[in-house]
Amino acid sequence: MNSDFLGNLARRPEAGAAISLVVVLALFTAFGGSGLYGAASWVNFAANLGIVALPVGLLMIAGELDISIGAMIPAGSMTIAILSGYYELPIIVGILGSLAFGVLVGLINGYLTVNTSVPSLIITLASLVAVQGLVLSGSVLLTGGASVSLEAPAWAKFLFGHLIGGSYQVIVIWWLIFTAAFFFAIHKMRYGNWIFAMGGDIVSARNVGIPTRRLTITLFVLSATCASFVGMCGAIMFNSAQVSGGMNYIFNTIVSIVVGGVLLTGGFGSILGIFFGTLTFAVVSQGIYFTNIDRNWSSLIIGVLLLIAVLMNNTFRQMALTYSPKKAK
Repeated sequence: MNSDFLGNLARRPEAGAAISLVVVLALFTAFGGSGLYGAASWVNFAANLGIVALPVGLLMIAGELDISIGAMIPAGSMTIAILSGYYELPIIVGILGSLAFGVLVGLINGYLTVNTSVPSLIITLASLVAVQGLVLSGSVLLTGGASVSLEAPAWAKFLFGHLIGGSYQVIVIWWLIFTAAFFFAIHKMRYGNWIFAMGGDIVSARNVGIPTRRLTITLFVLSATCASFVGMCGAIMFNSAQVSGGMNYIFNTIVSIVVGGVLLTGGFGSILGIFFGTLTFAVVSQGIYFTNIDRNWSSLIIGVLLLIAVLMNNTFRQMALTYSPKKAK
């Protein structure tokens, strides 16, 4: 019974990520801990990153990649700030404008991916640069500057930009909602099997009737729109938006997803793994500032801990591939 339980656990993509999170939390607690304020720091960081990591992780499971998120976060932020801040349109117009821009960019990325032989990495790299240029030139042309202030009404602040308990951003609640919705759609509905099949062999998936084109486009739309949503929440939260920022999300998102057990080659991963991987990366990257460790060593420590987490995930994946219930008995 115990061996069967351990074997089933080893086959779970999120097993390594969950253990990595426990180990990292234990290490930082041993070196001084981060306390309640430290917890707020990395939970807020994880929430913003996690909303982006969920759809990008699904794209990676499906064998694709979206790095345009680095431009979509400031794009979503600037869109609502220009519409509802500079031009003083109702905040709902700015919210819909931000989300619509994400849908548009996602549609372009997805359409080009399924209708050309160009890898999605190159397509989204091009859209990353294009959106950056569009946001910068559009901001300067429309407002005369690269930053715009925004005063959101109370209801918008309550939904997207206030602090819970004085420390936790409300986007943490949105992250949990997004995670639950993605978990249900991927692990309880047929779409999950379709996405895993695409990551395993997209030609075979197409031959058995899976709508690979439509599903790929949908995933790119989700990725760009979620990134735009994070940018929109940031603008409402901090009462301003800037054209810079967002590039760190590319690296942080991919690392979080890989730590969460998703293979770069596609076909393997889980929503819970991405969730735990995001938390692990957040604790490592933010928790060090609440310990007695010399900050000059932060990058080295982050790199080593993340490497250990990735190696642990790889070990669990190998166990999942080689485990046999008969041998365990």
